[in-house]
Amino acid sequence: MPLQIYNTLARAKQTFTPATPGYVGIYVCGPTVYSDPHLGHARGPIVYDVLRRWLRYQGYKVRFVSNITDVGHLTDDADEGEDKIQRRAKLERLEPMEVAEKYMWSYFDEMQALNVLRPDITPRAAGHIPEQIELTETLLQRGHAYVANGSVYFRVRSWPEFGKLSNRDIEEQEAGARVEVREEKEDPRDFALWKRADPEHIMRWNSPWGVGFPGWHIECSAMSLKYLGDGFDIHAGGVDLQFPHHEAEIAQAEAAGHPFARYWMHHYHVLLNGQKMAKSTGNLVSLAELRARYEPMYIRFYLLNSHYRSVLDFTDEGLEAAKNGYLRLLNAYREVHRLVHTAPGGKHPGLEHAVEEVHRAFAEALDDDLNTPQAIAALFNFVTELNKALTERPGRESLQKAEKVFAELGEGVLGLFPARVLQNQLGGALLEGLVRLLLDIREEARRNRNFALSDRIRDRLTELGVVVEDTREGPKWKVDV
Repeated sequence: MPLQIYNTLARAKQTFTPATPGYVGIYVCGPTVYSDPHLGHARGPIVYDVLRRWLRYQGYKVRFVSNITDVGHLTDDADEGEDKIQRRAKLERLEPMEVAEKYMWSYFDEMQALNVLRPDITPRAAGHIPEQIELTETLLQRGHAYVANGSVYFRVRSWPEFGKLSNRDIEEQEAGARVEVREEKEDPRDFALWKRADPEHIMRWNSPWGVGFPGWHIECSAMSLKYLGDGFDIHAGGVDLQFPHHEAEIAQAEAAGHPFARYWMHHYHVLLNGQKMAKSTGNLVSLAELRARYEPMYIRFYLLNSHYRSVLDFTDEGLEAAKNGYLRLLNAYREVHRLVHTAPGGKHPGLEHAVEEVHRAFAEALDDDLNTPQAIAALFNFVTELNKALTERPGRESLQKAEKVFAELGEGVLGLFPARVLQNQLGGALLEGLVRLLLDIREEARRNRNFALSDRIRDRLTELGVVVEDTREGPKWKVDV
């Protein structure tokens, strides 16, 4: 089945067909960098990371662009208020660009810990002021914008299609909803392309209309077109950006004569105590706080266990359950990795069938609008069949295929088993050898009825995150950290 994406623009699932065969261009709205990221900031990057990985697994060449907003949004996300980066700069007594630099790298560090691949291009808004000015000038020339008191506004009524993404009728939009009413505007629904800078505003640039700074929406239109071209494939972001941000992006680009994104994907919120996580309200759990308590892959696994178009209400219990599920997959991977090098040649019919089935079910899940919970369920079903096969000592050829399932689908697509985890938790020959040596000493102590030493070895391994299980075939161990 070809990839089906729920296209917000069409309000339906559609078969994904790239504009250029074999190539896919993706633009994802990135963060405004003025504070440390929280759990809600991780959902989108992880979801679209899987999308990118899945497309590449299928053989597409992908250009993935995600911006950094280092100019600063106004505090009310409209045309009034204080610049968020400037406000933080005052609090921390830093230059605004120091704030942007500090929190940009904080964001990158958290995404790296979550095994999110770095974008192919990460354009910064402050580095693309000329492109934003040029796009604004085009809109002025075409009559879709006007200058008022040193600011430039998009004339919403000049573009009848405004509202097509969010399915809003501009005649029904209330004046002042999301966009502050200003006397200098022709219409309260018009939004800023360029803002005149007040004397106290620190972040400012020269323009044909005087000293100022870009409006909220113009950067993404300018940068996505610059790096992906007209009519690029996929534009993605949070559902809260659908209106007005993405709606404005479309209007700006298309009114300037540029075909814009063909598919629009929107992920839903992560909630805490039933409310959206947000910096503005303080209702959040920071990623740094979570990483102090949990392995980052538990967090990634937790977020992928719900569909990106469903609301996720964060709980500690949910994260604990995700931890247990992740460890089940990890330990199955470790057991296959341990056995594959010493197994005799040959194939196991049951395991061969399980490998074929997991590839089929996994692809069916992700092709159905990136259904990561179903893809994970396919891996769990595979582990069940794998464990049955392991009791019959399958041959090396089948074990190698089983190991590739974890490497290619579990890590390559879902990003769940990065090299750090494989090295620290899966264990190489040295770790395998050391644990096996300790277990051999423990078995000798048990035979000699030295139960104090046997228990001490088991308890010390448990403290280190290695759980020992005594079976008829001898002691086995698994990771539990």
